[in-house]
Amino acid sequence: SVQLRTLTEHLTNEDMVAVDSESNSRHRYPERVCLIQVAVRSKVYLIDTLEVRDMAPLGEILSDPSIRKVIHGADYDLRCFDRQWGFRVQNLFDTTIAAQFIGLRRFALPTLTKELLGVEIEKNERLQRSDWTLRPLGTNSLEYAAQDVWYLEEIQKILEEKLTALGRTKWVAEEHSRLEQVRHVARKPEIAFLSVKGSQTLNGRQLAVLKSLFIFRESEARRMERPPYYVLPDDNLVHLAVNPEADLAQLPSVRRRVATPFGRALRESLARGVAAPEVERSTPDRSPQMTPSSKALLDRLKKWRQDWGEQLDIDPSLIWPMASLNRLARVPEHLVTELDSPQVRQWQKTEFADSLPTVLEEIR
Repeated sequence: SVQLRTLTEHLTNEDMVAVDSESNSRHRYPERVCLIQVAVRSKVYLIDTLEVRDMAPLGEILSDPSIRKVIHGADYDLRCFDRQWGFRVQNLFDTTIAAQFIGLRRFALPTLTKELLGVEIEKNERLQRSDWTLRPLGTNSLEYAAQDVWYLEEIQKILEEKLTALGRTKWVAEEHSRLEQVRHVARKPEIAFLSVKGSQTLNGRQLAVLKSLFIFRESEARRMERPPYYVLPDDNLVHLAVNPEADLAQLPSVRRRVATPFGRALRESLARGVAAPEVERSTPDRSPQMTPSSKALLDRLKKWRQDWGEQLDIDPSLIWPMASLNRLARVPEHLVTELDSPQVRQWQKTEFADSLPTVLEEIR
């Protein structure tokens, strides 16, 4: 729209903007971004993404490396921007990541405003869970949305100062660079059914029924534009996979729909699953069982990580990836190879790799 283009032309002159978004995943399917909030120099702009057809101007701002984008808990927003518009975010500053690296163990937005600004804000759970598709948005909703970006620039400046004082700006910059690579990955119903809670105990025949039901639910969710759990909860899928002959009228989520086209389609889905070939669950590559010496070395590596965390007053999980420590415990001779693991950050290698050989030798 003309208004969005006017806004983004103004934003091109800024060196930092705060961004947030509101989606409707609790109420609609597939989910959509319904509102984007942008704050700059103590002004908040709300972009109605359901009304604006051409969002490209905002995408240009998000990808502009000369403008820092401050986002709180950016992972979800980045995936949404990618899924809906293919937008990329460059020059990211995630306040949740930065907060962890100055030693904060709790980093929800109300916590940061209180800890860093001395401002108490109320996080309205009702509004947080509301359907952001509905229009017009009430005053409370607009104020709630604006509040999510109102304080971010101030928070960013304080976090930046603290990171600089601690000498950790490069650490956080690398974390931000990694986060910028996050992309939306569409789930494929043909394999996503294996992630349903309770599916791990099902046999091949039951998995075939579950797969059919899952694909049916996905189709219905899209047709109804409602979340999959609204169509059929996961526990119902598993129950029917185990008991395909069950009386549908006994299921509360189906009871009133047994005689409808939905009920007939559900029965057909069950029949297809029963008639389908059994599903063979692929066996994941399992690492060899740990020997007593490997377990002892892993305990030592955990203590090494814990000690560094306590010394730097940050969560030990930030010091070194646990998966890497597990591999080292099994094959300590592969330290050089492990240092090339994509899971291990450059800043971690610079700060901590020199002390690892001593830990690996101590246990031998």
